[in-house]
Amino acid sequence: MTIEFQERAIDRHFAAFIGKQTSGEVNEILRLVVSLASSAIGRGNLCLNLADIAGQTVNLNGRELLLPRFDALLELVRSMSVVTGPGKHHRPLVLDAAGRLYLYRYWRYEHDLAMTILEKAAAVQEVFDEIKLQDAIERLFPDSADHRQKEAATVALRRQFCVISGGPGTGKTSTVVRILALLLEQEGGTKQRIAMAAPTGKAAARLKRSVNDIRQTLNCSDEVKLAIPDNVVTIQRLLGSISGSTRFRHSARNPLPYDTIIIDEASMVALPLMSALVATLKPTARLILLGDRDQLASVEAGAVLGDICSAGEESPASPLSTSLVVLEKNYRFQPGSGIAEISRAVNAGQEMEALELLKAKTLSIIWQKMPAPENLRTALASAVAEGYQGYLEAASPAEALERFDRFRILCALRDGPYGVSGLNNVIEKILARQELIAPSSLFYPKRPVLITVNDYSMRLFNGDTGILFPDPDNGGLLRVFFPNPEGGVRSIPPERLPAHETAYAMTIHKSQGSEFDRVLMLLPQVDSDLLTRELIYTGMTRAKKNVELWANKEVFFSAVRRKTERNSGLKDALRWK
Repeated sequence: MTIEFQERAIDRHFAAFIGKQTSGEVNEILRLVVSLASSAIGRGNLCLNLADIAGQTVNLNGRELLLPRFDALLELVRSMSVVTGPGKHHRPLVLDAAGRLYLYRYWRYEHDLAMTILEKAAAVQEVFDEIKLQDAIERLFPDSADHRQKEAATVALRRQFCVISGGPGTGKTSTVVRILALLLEQEGGTKQRIAMAAPTGKAAARLKRSVNDIRQTLNCSDEVKLAIPDNVVTIQRLLGSISGSTRFRHSARNPLPYDTIIIDEASMVALPLMSALVATLKPTARLILLGDRDQLASVEAGAVLGDICSAGEESPASPLSTSLVVLEKNYRFQPGSGIAEISRAVNAGQEMEALELLKAKTLSIIWQKMPAPENLRTALASAVAEGYQGYLEAASPAEALERFDRFRILCALRDGPYGVSGLNNVIEKILARQELIAPSSLFYPKRPVLITVNDYSMRLFNGDTGILFPDPDNGGLLRVFFPNPEGGVRSIPPERLPAHETAYAMTIHKSQGSEFDRVLMLLPQVDSDLLTRELIYTGMTRAKKNVELWANKEVFFSAVRRKTERNSGLKDALRWK
């Protein structure tokens, strides 16, 4: 087997740097291994597993290099002066007993996160009035409620660390709002300092709206309802992001002042950010993670939530096993719902069952064979007009934003005819031909935009969606309108937009944290390692009512069979020793 290795400039420079530190002891094989270790981070891994490359032939820039077998490769790497064992010395590379080769920084992230999580999972919180607590749980979680939600509440109050996982519609947010009410009802509870954060501005705004809606329905005093915080920020803002830097104001030396911290959409949080977060916690602080373990992992390195959940389930002797609660009852999809059933089949890697469900053409899920690129514009015309005409005919910015979120086209890739860039161009042409838009310039009325960076000065964040619309309060001047967390809209001049892109179609990765009534998901005609069951699952579960999938059977089968695997030692580090 030959491994095709596309070496990036950063990998090449890192290998050259390591070579300079070793007085010429790095030969051609070792230089390749170092470059592969750097490349692993770019592919979302935390380390390079030497067992995966041992004895393999690597094609590097047209040259084939045969790597030694595992034991010999292990000894060769271990002999380098820049390599050390875990926790022994501060050197650029760390090699653990399992043959995982880390860049030191990522080994430190992993080690520190694991140690803090294990400490907090083992720590029992202060003793509550048990009778009062149980009465409150029964009141806030009535008998008809999911018993897992009650279990989550008990765990969250009694432990310093808690993970609440579950698919869309299983009540994660509803559960955590009730947990906050329980905390506040305890003696001295109103003195609790509570923070809520999410990985993106869009996810933070959505959590804020949900908290506001849910707390009004609680069976508790108005005083407690008012005490439940409704301010939700991005994790970066919570930590005190420093402009132009990757550092934060808060750290182990300057910890966050909060007693309880809740992180939503935790599956999207990469290892470096999660490590930075836990380092800022006070020794007595409670950390609650909410997320869907089956969703896509973060774009950056690591699959932190998945590793934590796996470690909790696979190591029953660990305190982590009693800190994890998985919600299963679905309140959005009825039993037998097409979306619920196909999501289950995709998660289980059952491609034939998933395809049969798609071909059944129920009201909620539809499958269609992917047309050739030259036929895509014609094939999409009807779906695009039906999906977007409503928002394009809206009479106000608020109405346009609300209608736009009823339908979205999701892509697996960014580039190519079936990627975001190509499809947005095709959709613009379809809508222009039907005279629904007039894209005579970059900024035209009704153009939807997706923010791609965090801009704290403008209060706009990666993933925020806005629409260009004539301002009814300013003589019809064209401005970009965004929803605000309070439920209204706000606007800015188009020329002040931070980095952005057209948003008729968006990647499935960018759709995380969003919900739409209807989703049209397109897979490319050619298979790719980027197509995985987690990607399919995430795309399908963005829909609340209907999913339509355009794909070739072979590509769909391959994607459902392919499970995301990221090299990491976090799961092992989280096992109780």
